[in-house]
Amino acid sequence: MYTNEQHDLIRQSVRDFAVQDIKPVARELDKKEMFSYELTKKMGELGLFGMMIPEEYGGQGMDYLSYIIAVEELARVDSSQAATLAAHNSLGIGPLYNFGTEEQKKKYLPKLCTGEALWAFGLTEAEAGSDSRGTKTTAKLEGGQWTINGSKIFITNGATDITIGATVQAVTGDQDGKKEYSTIIVESSTPGFDAIAMHDKLCWRASNTSQLFFDNCKVPETNLLGERGLGSKIMLKTLDSGRLSIAAMGLGLAQGAFEMALRYAKEREQFGKPLTQFQAISFKLADMATKIELARNLLYKACWLKDNHKPFGKEAAMAKLYCSEMAKEVADDAVQIHGGYGLMGEYDIERFYRDQRLLQIGEGTSEIQRVVISRYVINE
Repeated sequence: MYTNEQHDLIRQSVRDFAVQDIKPVARELDKKEMFSYELTKKMGELGLFGMMIPEEYGGQGMDYLSYIIAVEELARVDSSQAATLAAHNSLGIGPLYNFGTEEQKKKYLPKLCTGEALWAFGLTEAEAGSDSRGTKTTAKLEGGQWTINGSKIFITNGATDITIGATVQAVTGDQDGKKEYSTIIVESSTPGFDAIAMHDKLCWRASNTSQLFFDNCKVPETNLLGERGLGSKIMLKTLDSGRLSIAAMGLGLAQGAFEMALRYAKEREQFGKPLTQFQAISFKLADMATKIELARNLLYKACWLKDNHKPFGKEAAMAKLYCSEMAKEVADDAVQIHGGYGLMGEYDIERFYRDQRLLQIGEGTSEIQRVVISRYVINE
């Protein structure tokens, strides 16, 4: 209902790339916690960065579903590479394109759409996770410059050698006794701006996660992104779209885990016959396949709504919630089918089981998604 021949071609090309280029090195990159500049460059060459950005800014001019399918196919093989793509497109490029001035778009987007440069999304802080209005980073406007002080944490793509900047939410003043939040562009080369990679992660170990620090970091007044005082709305609207990419990661991971479990169940024998001949296993596989099908339809519907300029916030929250929770269930069943082998690093399902855990936390926890959905349902 939602896909066409172009989507099928994108799926096949990204799947081929993921299997041929990513799969052979995914386990080693995960083990060493290595961000791959080579794979990032190849993703850029394949046209995966800026897929939904108009060609005039260096993008591919495709619909959002095309991008979501690309994320899905990457996550089917490796969530770390999918995270690099998803964070850069949804959270990095997205705000610049949707809220940037013409000058800002032309300055940053062409390079960001090729994969030669990455951009970060500076929202989360040590005491501002689900409560995005708990931001303590400040930006004071003096003499035509913003002076920024504060820090961010758990920022994807924030500290790579090719990261050229970040969109940062900061408190820029007060309005009627309430904090005023604005979003500001901060280039990585700005004095006082430092980014440090975070290590010893449970999951997405081959993606770059970082802390950002701002110490009297000064940027021009023109680096304001969107209108002053609308920073929180800009960030939350960005997350609406970002939820779709996290949902795609859950869908792709579940698909990959299911395929591994099915293949293993066909090959592994117990009591003289393949695991697939046992109802306890075949029913697990049936439930897994059903959940994946339901998730795909829900996610693709949300993308269809977005691509057709219809309200999609509720469906995006539903898709993010269901796909991430479904990925947890499918990955868990896949490990169970593998038995003891599913706990060993030599089997990819072990990595998939770890990688799914962030999906219920990142870009809005499952609890927050239920808050969002309930508000839509109650006020409809």
